Amino acid sequence: MSWTTTQPAQGPGPTRLREAAVRAQGVGKVYGRGENAVSALRGVDVSFDKGAFTAIMGPSGSGKSTLMHVLAGLDTVSGGQVWLGDTELTGMNDARLTRLRRDRIGFVFQAFNLIPALNAQANIELPLTLAGRAPDREWYDSIVQRLGLAQRLTHRPSELSGGQQQRVAIARALLPRPDVVFADEPTGNLDSTSGAEVLSMLRASVRETGQTVVMVTHDPVAASYADRVVLLADGAIAGELFNPTTDSVLDALRHLGG
Repeated sequence: MSWTTTQPAQGPGPTRLREAAVRAQGVGKVYGRGENAVSALRGVDVSFDKGAFTAIMGPSGSGKSTLMHVLAGLDTVSGGQVWLGDTELTGMNDARLTRLRRDRIGFVFQAFNLIPALNAQANIELPLTLAGRAPDREWYDSIVQRLGLAQRLTHRPSELSGGQQQRVAIARALLPRPDVVFADEPTGNLDSTSGAEVLSMLRASVRETGQTVVMVTHDPVAASYADRVVLLADGAIAGELFNPTTDSVLDALRHLGG
């Protein structure tokens, strides 16, 4: 039996007000075959709003990372359909998925994934460099200033703190103006102060520029920065929270066994 809760919000919940940036319908994901088969996702129906910050949470093994991977086109589905806006990802070949991820999706990972030999500026511009595109300088300058990186652009990753490296990763994700930024445990390698700064920047990118952010996290404090929390258990949607607080997320996870 699933457990669902929502907190009171001003007016209808956000899913009733906004167009979907990315959505899944009847999505299943099975790893292995026969007796060794493991169902990571089971008929998932979920939609993530444009211009919103959504966190995905659940107990270990609930399927939250698998869901993010299929939504971002990093993994295939065993059944069902995934759309990025009006574009269906299901059935796309590798070449088309690679172009779509490069042009329309941004990624922020726990491990930063910066190129050690490149300075901050080159790391930020890397996706556009690989695509043969020049950055919009006004947009670039705006991101760099907002993330406090103007004095760090000539520094290599080894010369930056963990928080600064994650800011570079966020700038890299935002620069191409993606439809969605997927963040996988973005504060997992940071201390609490740096983590709070990174989460505030992700939230600001949503509220100030209309960016869509979908974040996987196990941290109730991190989830409290989101507009909405989608809860998973045993590979299925188990509920959602609007306007989450740390306490409401902890309570939800206790009900789910997280």
